Amino acid sequence: MVGNARVVGALRVEPGSAARIRDRDPRDTFGLDKDDGKKLLRTLHERLGMFQQRLYAEGARSLLLVLQGLDAAGKDGVISSVFTGLNPQGCRVVSFKAPTSTELAHDYLWRVHAALPARGEIGIFNRSHYEDIVAVRVLKLAAEEVWRRRAGHICEWERMLTDEGTTIVKVFLNVSKEEQRNRLQERIDDPEKRWKFRRDDLEVRKRFDDYVAAYEEALTETSTESAPWYVVPADRNWVKSVAVAQLLVDALERIDPQLPDPEPGIENLRVE
Repeated sequence: MVGNARVVGALRVEPGSAARIRDRDPRDTFGLDKDDGKKLLRTLHERLGMFQQRLYAEGARSLLLVLQGLDAAGKDGVISSVFTGLNPQGCRVVSFKAPTSTELAHDYLWRVHAALPARGEIGIFNRSHYEDIVAVRVLKLAAEEVWRRRAGHICEWERMLTDEGTTIVKVFLNVSKEEQRNRLQERIDDPEKRWKFRRDDLEVRKRFDDYVAAYEEALTETSTESAPWYVVPADRNWVKSVAVAQLLVDALERIDPQLPDPEPGIENLRVE
């Protein structure tokens, strides 16, 4: 998948086109087998590590990964797998949960803006400002006139961020309803994973189709040239890890961060 523009293009939601979530295969492998995928992921890890060091040293621009998906799509697993071995100093993970009373006293982007990566950092949003469109819509937490105008707000806000030096990679992890069922059941059955499960997860699962429909519209409306969406097959853990790592490497190659010039005249110094 490294350097494979066709595969990356297949993940992309072209601006002005429908996201077509239901038409995309959650079990797609893009012609790779698991062993090849693992080898490729190791190569991508090396590239990510090199680019992260340069981005941090340059200290001029930043990268933001936005991860969205239905329950059990594997957001936590992607973060763990893709960012293994990277310098924690240069990464920042933020998980957005239900807003606090303080956050509710401000506009819905207030808490999100405060969590953006600083220059030189890679930021990871585990859920994001898109919950303020999708979850608010499905759970009827606000009137339609409120959540419907937010797509326009977000497009303009993200354009400002890109103009100011933050490259945004937006990923929707596309899990099938059957695979979601398997993963939720595994959380119940495995004592080491049971802490992740809440009874409310079953109520959310009943709205699976409603969430997919809401994401379909949100992705279609907010995939832009400066911040496009990518729909990643999420039924196979190794596929989603390789795909997300590839998207990040591609973004960092476009950023092309440069190491600062060394202090003049030190090349011939010898440490005694």
